[in-house]
Amino acid sequence: MRLIKGGAFVEDVYAAVADDAPLPGTGPFVVTLARFTKDRDGILARNVPIGVRLKSADNPESLAPDLQRISLIVLEFPYFKDGRAFSWARMLRARLGFKGEIRGSGHFLYDQMAFMDRSGFDAYEVPDGFTLEQFRRALGEISIAYQPSIDGRKTIRDLRANR
Repeated sequence: MRLIKGGAFVEDVYAAVADDAPLPGTGPFVVTLARFTKDRDGILARNVPIGVRLKSADNPESLAPDLQRISLIVLEFPYFKDGRAFSWARMLRARLGFKGEIRGSGHFLYDQMAFMDRSGFDAYEVPDGFTLEQFRRALGEISIAYQPSIDGRKTIRDLRANR
């Protein structure tokens, strides 16, 4: 997988740590919510950027007390029809005030990327072969929004009401 952030391919500086593996000695790392919950105090005691990976059934509200110490949240799409990650991203940005990176991972579709962007995602794990041109085109595919989101864009309903 390749990582797009800020409209460019970037190196992923976060080491993925399995639930049964030791934490790295230095550098940023990402753990599952289960691992974070189990080893919370030891993880937060480290002076490095911390990431937490959430499965679609994991509610991000459980991280609310620690969000100021977390710099990355990875939201998984187990398959393209599971849209809970959209709700979690919006919740993290709008209700919980999360300012760090929200990364989409897993099975999302090209035509979902524009709404991912509108919902608060700012990084995307994409398959090999996916190009920046495809990414830019995906973000511009939808010119009029039906759903309200955190980006403040007027929806089609708003536009019709202001005629």
